[in-house]
Amino acid sequence: MVYVGIPKGQADQEEEVLKTIQDGDSDELTIKRFTESREKPGALWHIYAAKDTEKIREFLKKVAEEQGQENPIDHDPIHDQSWYLDRPLRKRLHQEYGVQGWAIVQFLGDVVFIPAGAPHQARTRGMQWPDCSGSPWSVWLILVSSLQVHNLYSCIKVAEDFVSPEHVKHCFWLTQEFRYLSHTHTNHEDKLQVKNVIYHAVKDAVGILRANESSLSRP
Repeated sequence: MVYVGIPKGQADQEEEVLKTIQDGDSDELTIKRFTESREKPGALWHIYAAKDTEKIREFLKKVAEEQGQENPIDHDPIHDQSWYLDRPLRKRLHQEYGVQGWAIVQFLGDVVFIPAGAPHQARTRGMQWPDCSGSPWSVWLILVSSLQVHNLYSCIKVAEDFVSPEHVKHCFWLTQEFRYLSHTHTNHEDKLQVKNVIYHAVKDAVGILRANESSLSRP
């Protein structure tokens, strides 16, 4: 989080932000960073374990049906990024499926690392979107699984996605999921190009080994 803009002379907005942080199930230490340390909050995140993805997907489909919405086979309630789990929905998710995430408030200067395939949502002022895509680790929402985003104040985030060897399998798994989405879906294409990443990583590693073969073979 590289910038957080707070309007001057709007005490009511500060109260609204505090209420949002509290309703987001944030812990007391996080709340004190805002109320006592006067740090600048930019976004409220809810991050869930990758292993709970299917339960969350099933829950969202259930809620959609209750609201009379369709669940097309070539769409996905997570990858569509059309849901935001507010407090009542998060409570239902916990009660009915035993799924509970982590609430994180990102203040100015904070970095948020999101594990590969971990469904998450962020709340930011005047803007919301979900995400469940998937880089092995991602800062912000670019290629991870997400639900929605909402900023607490106007803010600027810098995002960076990268692949770690420990999470390559998650990338393959998500790439397969994207193939079943509609051809017009924003997440249909293979944005991460994980096969190319692996190929060039191995090629570079082999090149370095060959370049230093003589020194490596010495007793």
